[in-house]
Amino acid sequence: MKLGLREANQEFSRVVRAVRAGQEVVFTDRGEAIAVLTPLTGSGPERAFQAMVAEGFVQPARPRGPMKVSRFRPLKLTGQPLSEAIGEAREERF
Repeated sequence: MKLGLREANQEFSRVVRAVRAGQEVVFTDRGEAIAVLTPLTGSGPERAFQAMVAEGFVQPARPRGPMKVSRFRPLKLTGQPLSEAIGEAREERF
């Protein structure tokens, strides 16, 4: 089924019925096809989730197991600790 955008907007319930019946609906703008609405094969949220994964909209959770160890190491700084510098700055103001 092909529909112009205006007609699809005005008769949206008819479009939904057609998709539920298994039809593919092609939306056109000034005679040029711009989008296709197809029914999902299967049903339920799992199928919808798989479709979103395939399109790259979501990423599935990683498998359970131990977390990767971070390679974070604190920086070794030289000089006066920050707490002392703040204390000295406060003493200078008063």
